[in-house]
Parts: sequence; C-alpha cells; structure tokens
Amino acid sequence: MSVLSTTKYVEGHNSTVGGSLATRDEALLERFRLIRKTIGAIQAPFDAWLTLRGLKTLPFRMKLHSEHASAVAQWLEAHPAVARVYYPGLQSFPQRALAEKQQRASGGMLAFELKAGAEAALRVMNALRLCSRAESLGGVETLVTHPATATHADIPAATRAQLGITDGLIRLSVGLEAPEDIIRDLEQAFTAGLESNAKAGGRGHEVCEPAGQL
Repeated sequence: MSVLSTTKYVEGHNSTVGGSLATRDEALLERFRLIRKTIGAIQAPFDAWLTLRGLKTLPFRMKLHSEHASAVAQWLEAHPAVARVYYPGLQSFPQRALAEKQQRASGGMLAFELKAGAEAALRVMNALRLCSRAESLGGVETLVTHPATATHADIPAATRAQLGITDGLIRLSVGLEAPEDIIRDLEQAFTAGLESNAKAGGRGHEVCEPAGQL
C-alpha cells in the first residue's frame, strides 16, 4: 500500500489539499472505497481536476526542482555562514548511498543551519525578496520556513534538539525559478540579515519568538 500527499509535488501549485491511497490488493481497495463512500473523505471535483492536471507535468517539474536544489545546496555548503546543509544529493550527506539506491534524483527539499543561530535565521528570512515564507512545500515557487517557530513550534525544545531541529535551522523548498536568482536572493539576505544580527548584538542562541514575528 502506498500513501502519499498530492498536496505537494503531485498537484505542484499550492492550489489543493489532497492525498492518495494506492494498492494492488483488490480486497483492501474495496475497503478503502467503502470508507471513502461512507464518510465522504474525497476531494471536490475541481480540486481533483487540478491534481490530475498537475500530474501531467510532474516528471518535468521534478527534474528542474532537483537540478535547482542541487545547485542551491552546493552554494550553501560552501558559504562561510552556514554550519551544515541537509540534502541527499551532496557528497557530505550521511545516507547518500541509500538515497541513490531509492530514488532517481535528490528532489527539491533541503535544509540548512546557520552558524549564528535562531535570531540570525529569522533576520535572514525577513530579508528575502524572491523566496516566499510559508509552511507549505513542493510548489513551483521557492518557499522557506523556520521549523522551530512554525511547523515544529509545538514540539518541546529538548525533543527538537534530539531530532536535529535546531533554532538556526531553515527549510527550503526550492522552486522552478532560475537557480542563479534563488542564490542571489539568499546571498543578499545573508548579507542584510547577518549584518543586522551583528548590529543587534548577535543574539544568535536565544530562544525564538513565536512564528508571528515572521
């Protein structure tokens, strides 16, 4: 049985919310259909149409997402302000061999950690011009979020630390814009955000304020 979100790359344009259950087991499939019919857990027709339309361009979009994310990840890894980059396409990725075995490309999702910490991460994100701040991912545009104050804000700090979700971690869903433009936006945001962080006293390891600060 395969369970996946169609909200992300399948639909690919941040226009719908949906999911998919797929199986070769006919008996299990009939159970799925009964539950769907009974409780009405199904997309609206227009949302389903948008999802099917997005599916037509999925292979081409994923190719570009992967190529662009690879370029951005390599640039980030070489940047002196970045402590670590998480992307399966990098040679430094601990499970690179496993990723190559399981998938044809490395995808468009990556995360990186700034050496300066949480306050710097928020300032850098606030300085971005091309990349949009959002909790979603997998769209045609580049989206950025701060997990510690957004998607994982309700998780205790100690648990986040165990999971490697530091206060300086930024998640990036790399879109279809030219990678040079994405890198240029990150570069100017690093310059503006890190300089303002230094002027503010470099309070890089303080606990982040709530997500509303973004």
